[in-house]
Amino acid sequence: MGGAVRSGRRDPERGAGTVLVLGIVAAILLLAVGIAALGAAQNARGAAQAAADLGALAGATALRDGFDPCGTAGAAVSRNGAELASCAVLGGGVVRVVATRVATDPGGVLGEARASAQAGPRAGVPGLGAEM
Repeated sequence: MGGAVRSGRRDPERGAGTVLVLGIVAAILLLAVGIAALGAAQNARGAAQAAADLGALAGATALRDGFDPCGTAGAAVSRNGAELASCAVLGGGVVRVVATRVATDPGGVLGEARASAQAGPRAGVPGLGAEM
């Protein structure tokens, strides 16, 4: 009968495609996890920056109006989902705020995002800061 003749040896490359596909799937999953972690870190950084910006603006406004600038800045930062790391009143009515926010993803905590901002009157503008 004209069938194929088996020699009893096994093909050494049999199953290599399965291993290759598994390796490619693992690499794609690893890349996806890395991109997700990067996105979570960027999101935390943006949220910390927004909180610092708003805290600095609130603090400078409170200072101008005669209220506690750092207490007001801290409240604004916490309302925006971050923590106040530091607050300083600089010369000329300027308030500098540093805010932090924890970066997390479904796998756990990635680290801490930190951002700073300062707000207040521009120096050299009559009526807003140092007089000319």
